[in-house]
Amino acid sequence: MATSFSDSIATIWTRPLPEGRRGLRREEIVRAAVEVADEGGRHALTMQAVAARLGPVTPMALYRHVGSKDGLTDLMLDAAVAEVEVPDAAGSDWRSDLTGLAARTWQMIVRHPWWAELVHTRPPAGPHLMRRTEFMLTVLTGQGLSVGQAMTYAALLDRHLVGAGLQAAEEHRMRVRYGLEGAGDFVAAIRAMSDLADEARCSLLRDWLSAPTGPSDDDSVALGVEFLLDGVAARLPGRQDRP
Repeated sequence: MATSFSDSIATIWTRPLPEGRRGLRREEIVRAAVEVADEGGRHALTMQAVAARLGPVTPMALYRHVGSKDGLTDLMLDAAVAEVEVPDAAGSDWRSDLTGLAARTWQMIVRHPWWAELVHTRPPAGPHLMRRTEFMLTVLTGQGLSVGQAMTYAALLDRHLVGAGLQAAEEHRMRVRYGLEGAGDFVAAIRAMSDLADEARCSLLRDWLSAPTGPSDDDSVALGVEFLLDGVAARLPGRQDRP
């Protein structure tokens, strides 16, 4: 029988902590799981690997504390978001509020690449994730937007960050798969692509591949955030040039 969406949301956040025994704590399990995923990626995350990280523990012992692998994933996602500082209240500059939050979220994604891969596989019901979303809604509704509009724009910002995280994770795997970890290997690969672009009569692409330039990943993500916020600003109530 398939698990309902409502049941999936409630599973870990309403599950009582085990009582009456010493030994494992839920926080320790989550910390170990995050370490496993940080080191080996999302595909390395198994209950067996987490149990091995914790020492002489069986995978079955973990289920008593987290319910299921989905429950562990929920806890991991929320633990990562807990690293993102969320102000207690909106400031006087809405763009600064959202730019800062986006930058802190991006740095969390860089530390935990698996987060971008897993965040949309689970309902967004963790308390820290909800608090972060609430802050974004507070900032945007403070500019006269409806809560529906605010949620739309907040989701667009998050999709940009998650999308950048997914791209970075896939590019890293591609480089490892083809042995492009060294600078020399990467330059050789770009040179080969330049030759292919020349054969395809793509002269502008060939010129760029011959001498590639551009912002760092961090700067590129920040630029995308600025573009999105420019779009939000153009649609705020009272703007005479609203599209």
